[in-house]
Amino acid sequence: MSVLVYTESEQNKFKKVAFEVASYAKAVADALETTVTAVTVNTDDTSELGNYGVDKVLKVSSEDLDSFNAKSYADVLQQAAEAESAQVVILSSSADSKYLASLLAVGLNAGYASNVVAAPSNTSPFTVKRSAFTNKAFEHTEIKTDVKIIGVSNNSFGLVEKSGAAAAEDFGASILESGVKVESIDKATDKVTIADAEIVVSAGRGLKGPENWGMVEELADVLGAATACSKPVSDLGWRPHGEHVGQTGKPVASNLYIAIGISGAIQHLAGINASKVKVVINTDPEAPFFKAADYGVVGDAFEVVPELIEKLKAFKAS
Repeated sequence: MSVLVYTESEQNKFKKVAFEVASYAKAVADALETTVTAVTVNTDDTSELGNYGVDKVLKVSSEDLDSFNAKSYADVLQQAAEAESAQVVILSSSADSKYLASLLAVGLNAGYASNVVAAPSNTSPFTVKRSAFTNKAFEHTEIKTDVKIIGVSNNSFGLVEKSGAAAAEDFGASILESGVKVESIDKATDKVTIADAEIVVSAGRGLKGPENWGMVEELADVLGAATACSKPVSDLGWRPHGEHVGQTGKPVASNLYIAIGISGAIQHLAGINASKVKVVINTDPEAPFFKAADYGVVGDAFEVVPELIEKLKAFKAS
């Protein structure tokens, strides 16, 4: 019996979240006194996983899995879990993993706890701490099924490096025919993705127009951050919908979230509450965002942001 972990990759490279869930899986395996087996899809070099506690890697290679399909990926993970007699399966909280987790839970007749933020506090009964009520509270959940599936909240556990090597072997999973056909995928290049970003710089209608987004992108470049926006901004066509964060867009669980010219509607706050430190820059001292923020600057973004950029550049130069 081992702990099974799905390590996500893209374009033959592991995502940062793959190492976080591997670190989490190692903590669970230590508590259960067992080993960690990772499942990878279309990834050639898996040696890095050994640095995060993985003992064995099952490599799945198939052109049919080049594009993500929740049903196909869930089938593969189910076969791997059954082959390894895994009683605990670890996933991330990415959109893809959340999509396939419910399908996997049905296939394995497993209990699924999402948004988990800490290693199990107890293994008998198996108890995990998870965020609830759009990250306004925590709850301790017991998973009583024989097989347990855990979705780890992004940036909650962190990366824990271990010295070790992971033995890799090919896993001949049966790829079932899917009714979903992907025609094309458009991806942003040379940018930090919102899902992997430790810092997110987001802006709203306070920037007055798309022509003013240069300073947001420059601040993001200085910080090595991803750029994001509020729903009205994407609805207006100022920024692509892929940058829309919030309850109706992409959820954000970054270490630092900077909101520029965003008032802080409840739907936006619900989607970014998992971020550890929130900073808001707004001219309106009564903006709802100030009540949720850790730090606030009441001021004109067109004055504050350029000065912040210069200060950060000077700090980095020194």
